[in-house]
Amino acid sequence: MSTIRVHDKFFEPFLSASSIIEKVKSLADQVSKDYAGKKPLFIAILNGAFMFASDLFKNFSIEAEICFIKLASYKGTKSSGRVITAIGLDMDLFGRHVVIIEDIVDTGKTLNEFLPQLVHQQPESLKIVSLLYKPEAMVYPITVDYIGFTIPNKFVIGYGLDYNGLGRNNAAIYKLVE
Repeated sequence: MSTIRVHDKFFEPFLSASSIIEKVKSLADQVSKDYAGKKPLFIAILNGAFMFASDLFKNFSIEAEICFIKLASYKGTKSSGRVITAIGLDMDLFGRHVVIIEDIVDTGKTLNEFLPQLVHQQPESLKIVSLLYKPEAMVYPITVDYIGFTIPNKFVIGYGLDYNGLGRNNAAIYKLVE
């Protein structure tokens, strides 16, 4: 892996594709064990979580359903401070075991605004699985139940994460060169 350029910025290798896939399989095993016999509903947050959700879902050993919702709060390398819902949730959550699939949890703002909408629908349980977690950036009190990698408060791209629309297609994760 070498340094890459996306738009006007340079990014250096951070997490290899093989370490990501290994972690995804480990998370899938843990979630499968915890939800055996419960047929959970997974809600993947677009756009960033699409690669993680796909790989995670392929590695489950349980019956499960998946749907997608689009929530966005980033513009460039900074959070815009507001959450935009572009594609709504069309599944009934009442009495269901629900697991949100996130690519990254940093400030927690997106989930802080989205979780009450889910709780209002009275799921049996509600958990969060995130590939990446930035505790240093956390502003809102969000509990992430399944964490792939805890990372420093650095801007990252790859494996679904982007910088102004580009960089998602990298199998590895890169961090901004400062």
